Amino acid sequence: MSADRTSIGGLVSETFSASLLYLGAIVLNFEVVLPVQNLFFPEYTSRASLLFLPHGIRVLAAWLMGWRAVLALLPGVFLSFFYVAGLEVFSPSRLAGIFIAVTIAPATFELFRLLGINLAPRPERTPCWICIMIVGLVASVAGSMLTNLAFGSAPVDYFAYVIGDMAGLFFLMLALMLIFRWMRRLGR
Repeated sequence: MSADRTSIGGLVSETFSASLLYLGAIVLNFEVVLPVQNLFFPEYTSRASLLFLPHGIRVLAAWLMGWRAVLALLPGVFLSFFYVAGLEVFSPSRLAGIFIAVTIAPATFELFRLLGINLAPRPERTPCWICIMIVGLVASVAGSMLTNLAFGSAPVDYFAYVIGDMAGLFFLMLALMLIFRWMRRLGR
């Protein structure tokens, strides 16, 4: 019996892949992107990244998996919050942040579906990358407002989070488009 996405093996595989990608994006963000950002913008005091790749992982996982992305991302998001905050991961604001991080993108795709715009991938249609960016923007605005509310952050952080989220999503989508193009050329 083959393991599809609804089997236990498929769900474990999705969870492992999505969480590993998310955790990798967090480590890359904090160990590479933020130090480089601090070199170029030393006066920028916010901890918000101006290229936040994990948002791209969240949006693309939600696009590909729908609500399954919540469970698939949860271990990676939890470990990412633990990586950043240590045992403070269990504080109410951090737990709220984890909940927001894993639910906001699937909820936004669901909202668009309820409005008659179903962006779920299908073999017979080309992905609407601009539509996915718009969903990513809506998810980013809602997510940054809710997360900053939970953390009590300064208003300037709202904008920094949205800029970083959208730059991260754009960068990952560009990388995916290039990978897909390369794969099509190999298939010729």
